[in-house]
Amino acid sequence: MVHLDAASLPRLDARVSVPGYDRSRVRPGIVHIGVGAFHRAHQAMYLDRLLELGGDPGWGVCGVGVMPRDAAVRDVLRDQDHLYTLLTRAPDGTERARVVGSVVAHHHVPDDPEAALARMADPATRIVSLTITEGGYSVDDATGEFDPRDEQTLADLADPARPPGSALGLLAGALRRRRDAGTVPFAVVSCDNMPGNGTVCRRALLSFTARTDPGLSAWIEEHVAFPSSMVDRITPATTDALRSQLATRYGVEDGWPVVAEDFAQWVLEDRFPAGRPALERVGVQLVQDVEPYELMKLRLLNASHQAMSHLGVLAGRRWVHEVGRDRAFSRFLRDYMDLDARPTLPEVPGVDLDAYCEELLARFGNEAVCDTLARLATDSSDRIPKFLLPVLRERRAAGADVRRMVLVLAAWSRFLEGRAEDGTPIEPSDLRLAELRSHLAREAEQPGAFLDCRPVFGALGQDEEVRAMYVAARRRLAERGALACVQELLR
Repeated sequence: MVHLDAASLPRLDARVSVPGYDRSRVRPGIVHIGVGAFHRAHQAMYLDRLLELGGDPGWGVCGVGVMPRDAAVRDVLRDQDHLYTLLTRAPDGTERARVVGSVVAHHHVPDDPEAALARMADPATRIVSLTITEGGYSVDDATGEFDPRDEQTLADLADPARPPGSALGLLAGALRRRRDAGTVPFAVVSCDNMPGNGTVCRRALLSFTARTDPGLSAWIEEHVAFPSSMVDRITPATTDALRSQLATRYGVEDGWPVVAEDFAQWVLEDRFPAGRPALERVGVQLVQDVEPYELMKLRLLNASHQAMSHLGVLAGRRWVHEVGRDRAFSRFLRDYMDLDARPTLPEVPGVDLDAYCEELLARFGNEAVCDTLARLATDSSDRIPKFLLPVLRERRAAGADVRRMVLVLAAWSRFLEGRAEDGTPIEPSDLRLAELRSHLAREAEQPGAFLDCRPVFGALGQDEEVRAMYVAARRRLAERGALACVQELLR
């Protein structure tokens, strides 16, 4: 067994590819807030590929963790010289192992916020990117207004003089220092799954600074770029089983490996006043308008994830590939794509949508990835309003049949009640769980009360036809089960 660190790279199994570039020359040009599994499998991977091709060594990554639980990330990275193993698995079972070397530093904000601020304020930092989840921006889906609820952001707003503990607080503090020093501001790049993620990130930061430092807010509005992006790679959470598999198959002891499908896509708005890495060399699509690609991914892939997770769990499924390989569920998802989502999409330059949808279904059936439906169903109150409800509203306005999407909402409500059809307990994880369940508690006396949760559904719950469809779908789910309800709606 070989413990992964810089000294052990020459001794690793020959099947594990390792950085061929000199990591001692790599310096952080990008600070990334939220170094989770997705960042490791996606943005950091692309930068590692670029460095391997001889790219500018000034474009390494410094990770930043703002959550107390990120201490575990800090410890493993420190112990492994910031190296980790990426396993990619294709639908045919082909597996590849690569040690990624583009992450070269990490700061844990609860330990030392000053270190993170100094790194972000350093002129060498030209991009700050984020994967802080859809809810991390505190922008209400129903109103579009800034509505912070997490403890770190609220604490930073309450006492702007304190060392920042939130992502928005760090961005504001670092940009204030750069403004005061006359340093070119970094670009802020959201890599989270949201429509117009650059616009949402900009709105969140401007709203945050308007409350704490109006002068800084005006400066950010004039000088800071917020390029939008579309990111795509199915990436399950790291588990002990993955660590064990890596050790057994390759003899590598890695406390922080990551596994992902072999597919990856990154579409990025080319707007970087302080410069950017030559990402086009490694397959990143640099475009002037990300929106068509973004809508394609959110409304086809991400919305399908929400459909399959809640219906699948109710039907007793645990794994994504179980739903992806089930003929009825697969046909239901393809009907949703073709009949519901695609009519709402603009033309997507260079993309064959038929082929894209077929590829999605193949990806959903990739057993080797071992992705769970429970992961997809996490924080759906942030995801469904961004992925599924815009499609439902547009198709409803067009007079189309929206029963497939309403069934997903009904399945979500049943999922939140905490019991699958076979009696197996479900443990939902959602920031709004208490609020959602308070509405569900009134369903017996007020059918459709779940749709009255305005932060999630807005005015949709007042649409009497949608409400009637939802009530009927809940009843059919209780009487017949998720699979039978899916089969009823197949075209």
